[in-house]
Amino acid sequence: MEVSPVLRDAKLNDVTSVILPPATIGILGGGQLGRMMALAGRALGYRFMVLDPTPDCPTAHVADKQVVAAFSDIEAARRLAQMSDVVTYEFENVDAEVAQALETFSRVPQGSTLLATTQHRVREKTSLSDAGIPVTPFVPIFSFADFENAMTTLGSKIVVKTSRGGYDGKGQWMVHSPADLFKHRAEWEDIFAVNHAGGSSLAPLIAEQFIPFRGELSVVVARNAKGEVKAFPPAENQHVNHILHLSIVPARFPESLLHQAQVLAEQIAQAMEMVGLLAVEMFVTEDGQLFVNELAPRPHNSGHYTMDACVTSQFEQHIRAICNLPLGDVSLLTPVVMVNVLGQHLEEVLARMSTLPGHVKVHLYGKAEARGDRKMGHLNVLCDHVDEALNWIAKQGIWN
Repeated sequence: MEVSPVLRDAKLNDVTSVILPPATIGILGGGQLGRMMALAGRALGYRFMVLDPTPDCPTAHVADKQVVAAFSDIEAARRLAQMSDVVTYEFENVDAEVAQALETFSRVPQGSTLLATTQHRVREKTSLSDAGIPVTPFVPIFSFADFENAMTTLGSKIVVKTSRGGYDGKGQWMVHSPADLFKHRAEWEDIFAVNHAGGSSLAPLIAEQFIPFRGELSVVVARNAKGEVKAFPPAENQHVNHILHLSIVPARFPESLLHQAQVLAEQIAQAMEMVGLLAVEMFVTEDGQLFVNELAPRPHNSGHYTMDACVTSQFEQHIRAICNLPLGDVSLLTPVVMVNVLGQHLEEVLARMSTLPGHVKVHLYGKAEARGDRKMGHLNVLCDHVDEALNWIAKQGIWN
């Protein structure tokens, strides 16, 4: 299935051409996002290859072939590219250097620039701020001494985050006063030492102003190489222990605010000239302001509701965007609440599978081991009004 050098060169030189089925799509990353991406793409007639270090990963169940290798293995990524007409990634912790190398001998519509930007919080916040997008005020932290400037600039209540990595609350610290800084000093000094030893010129930590907010929104937006942009309806997100628990659509905020959130997401997509999907996470303040908190250049957990509640799912939309097809209709067909199924919930969900009502749509990821707080699946609870779905979820007792 190797693509001929002539064909590959032609594709590289014509990034606006359409990639039609039965072309092969290579996915860097084999988790649940890649799995659902491949399932949506198979319905369109595409074939799939996946690179992931875990044998028999979730995406491998629905792909034609898996390359078992580390995400930093450039030669393995090259093998994936040789079997693929186009390469995409399903999560942003794929090595940006691998994505950059792939661009030299494969078609990677998402590119490596946006990936590198979103992999580093200081770079991400700076790019957004430079584009005129409202972000939480921040200060890069290179050493412990920088916290004095951070608290002078931002106030004594700050959120400290690692600039790279960290998810579901990992790599984050809440600081309520200058005295709190010393509780974490040893941990942070280790991070500074590793960063210095690695020769990085970028700040390993970022301090952000604590913004009291009354809710969180996310908007998944798509853009293809032709410049067509479409944003899905915003989701209202609720977290438990820093892990997404519920996505509520329509979000329970004024219509004008939801429209503003979609416009912001579309502005970011255009400003960054991204191709594929971008999830834009935002805080909503008490006085109705929006602050962009984080970007994810891929399908997103908060967009899973689209699988059953929208004309086009986020996964089909991603395939359409990277293959430069016309983007699908993003209209909401029905109110919906998405609830995550973590490892501690799976047994009870499986026990009730035979009695779940028809408006509850089950999506399980095929992961081999159910561990506490590990995302094993999700339910999309369709409804006439989101309060009905929220009440149904609460009555199950599974997520108490």
